Amino acid sequence: MSVTQTRPAVEPSLAHSIDHMIAGPGMGIAEAVRVALEGLVANKLRSFLTMLGIIIGVSAVIVMVSLGQGVAKATQEQIEKLGTNVLTVRPDSQQQGGVNFGLGTMQTLKLADAETVLRSCPAVKAVSPEYGGRGTVKFQDQNTVTRVQGAGPDYFSIRNQPIAQGKGFTQDDMERKAKVVVLGDNVRQTLFGNIQAVGKYIKLNGQSFLVIGVVAPRGDSGWRSPDDQVTIPVTTAMVRVFGVDYLDTMSVQAKSPDQMTEAQDELVAALSRAHKLRPTDPPDVRVFNQADLTESATQQTNFLTMLLAGIALVSLIVGGIGIMNIMLVSVTERTREIGIRKAIGARRRDILYQFLIESTTLSLVGGLIGVALGIGVAVWMAVPSDRGGLGFPTLVSLPPIVVSFVFSAVVGVVFGVYPAVKASTLNPIEALRYE
Repeated sequence: MSVTQTRPAVEPSLAHSIDHMIAGPGMGIAEAVRVALEGLVANKLRSFLTMLGIIIGVSAVIVMVSLGQGVAKATQEQIEKLGTNVLTVRPDSQQQGGVNFGLGTMQTLKLADAETVLRSCPAVKAVSPEYGGRGTVKFQDQNTVTRVQGAGPDYFSIRNQPIAQGKGFTQDDMERKAKVVVLGDNVRQTLFGNIQAVGKYIKLNGQSFLVIGVVAPRGDSGWRSPDDQVTIPVTTAMVRVFGVDYLDTMSVQAKSPDQMTEAQDELVAALSRAHKLRPTDPPDVRVFNQADLTESATQQTNFLTMLLAGIALVSLIVGGIGIMNIMLVSVTERTREIGIRKAIGARRRDILYQFLIESTTLSLVGGLIGVALGIGVAVWMAVPSDRGGLGFPTLVSLPPIVVSFVFSAVVGVVFGVYPAVKASTLNPIEALRYE
């Protein structure tokens, strides 16, 4: 009479591992990986739903950080359109009878102050004295009301406004108070359309001005677009157009970014001496440092990026909790299987490895899908709206991709530890009795 030995029914994907453990003392790492992967493939829907939190979390981190970095880059580009190493000097506010009339209302900034700053400040590279206002420009039957900017010859280089057609005005034009004008691109299009503008005469507040140049299109630079203005010599603006003897602004360019603060201190001291202020008197000008503006914008965008990334990381943590819950359910469902493994020779670390590998695999695969999805969404968001995208400024970079993917792996390990430990400590006799 022969007796046939039978095994308790187990999942087909685990049969090979049981045979392996019967033949040897325990399950190796490679075998644990194979068994874990087969178990995940056998439950495709549950595995995908478990990974969904990780997928959303990783993709959200990449998209949010890309958006924050894109905004930072766009902001930096807007600031750079204002010029490089630029200090903007404006008269302080005038007070009379307890009433403050606002920044720029003092009339103490004179044309000679520009020469004083250039002569007395070693850290200063160039200066443009300026006075501007609104004016009406007309060519034949086309006219528009726009900003009229009086400036010095170095204005275009200081403010990063290259001349696309013709030329800028010269120091000789300044001294002669010449009626010459450089047009912004939008003004050129409004007045001339496709006609050549350079060499033509336009009417500016009723006076004839010769168009000598056109500025290259610059786009919006924040609160004022150079495309929507005309630029004339500052002496012409002061005497012939607006009838004033003072400046409302000076643009000062430092020799290098490292000398911005030095140039600022030098020009404030030089202007205080020129205006005969006492040492105890406060300066009668205000200086706006572009470096401070850049630093402030960078801090704000960095804070925004970290905030968005922090919110997205919450999704990763929630995804990790989802993995832990599913793994705990898996431990309960496979209690009898765990008992069988232990009964035929599986060691505690074999069970521990198996469940840790399953949770880590879920996180890694979810992380890879999340990376692909996040990059795809970030790239799509940057596509112009007229081509089917959103037109948002995004910048995809490697660090957030690596960090989010590594974090997803850490989540798999951390949230897989408790279910793995619980499975590995099950009593084999009690596990075999589990129904």
